[in-house]
Amino acid sequence: MPLALKSAEAAGYDERGYHFPIRAFSEDEAGGLYLRLVESERMLGGPFKGRHNQKAHLLFPWLYDIVTDSRILDAVEPVLGPDLFCWSSGFFNKWPGDGNFVSWHQDATYWGLSSPDVLTAWVAFTPSTRASGCMRVMPGTHMTQLPHADTFSDKNMLSRGQEIAAEVDEAKAVDIELKPGEMSLHHVLLVHGSEVNRTEVPRVGLAIRYIPTRLRQLGIDRTSATPARGKDVYGNFDHELRPEGDLHPAAVERHRQITERQLGVLYAGAAKPGKRAAADMSVPPVVGGM
Repeated sequence: MPLALKSAEAAGYDERGYHFPIRAFSEDEAGGLYLRLVESERMLGGPFKGRHNQKAHLLFPWLYDIVTDSRILDAVEPVLGPDLFCWSSGFFNKWPGDGNFVSWHQDATYWGLSSPDVLTAWVAFTPSTRASGCMRVMPGTHMTQLPHADTFSDKNMLSRGQEIAAEVDEAKAVDIELKPGEMSLHHVLLVHGSEVNRTEVPRVGLAIRYIPTRLRQLGIDRTSATPARGKDVYGNFDHELRPEGDLHPAAVERHRQITERQLGVLYAGAAKPGKRAAADMSVPPVVGGM
């Protein structure tokens, strides 16, 4: 399948709220990305979590290169247009036996953006199967924002443990199974979730959130986004920079300030801080910032 969506595929995305599979990287490249993840976690002193997993591409140049990779953007552009920001990025990793899951939810619920014209590209580093807890979607549920309730469940991978405050007919769910290096696209209002990993293989995926440059952040004077493609003639977001090196001190400090502002939006009105707000932002020293 060509990387750029054909008109029929883009129309299918509009109707269903998702499209997959799209080959973004080769399986060998995906294996290399997984090794980079392992090395980055060694530098962090543990898995990507909390604030380190909010806009992770601002801490490591190799992740920045992924979110601005033309092979991903060529598939995003037919849906959102030629002028694009990466609004956020983060890993959704499930390790064998960890019991982590994602409740049925819609991404847009707490993001505070001016329009639902938002797309997530979910890139698989390892196999994402039904047994390993792949993403599951409810086709055509991206037309309306539904009410949600915060659970703050320890095993729920979402920031608030948010879930739809309504019954979901799981018999209608579609499994988004992906091979390493493949990706899926889904709409910000699409109802989706995922079950626990029941295999002996890690399920590792990077979720990248893209928006057209015309969108605005509501409820706060100013936040930032990463220029990914095209032009920004609106000036609604400060532009984020590529990190100078892995956990470079200047990048770490910029990331701290940026995530502080964004988390103010994500947790507005929450009963308590969620997973991403509570994490320690200290990192081990990196000699030379490489």
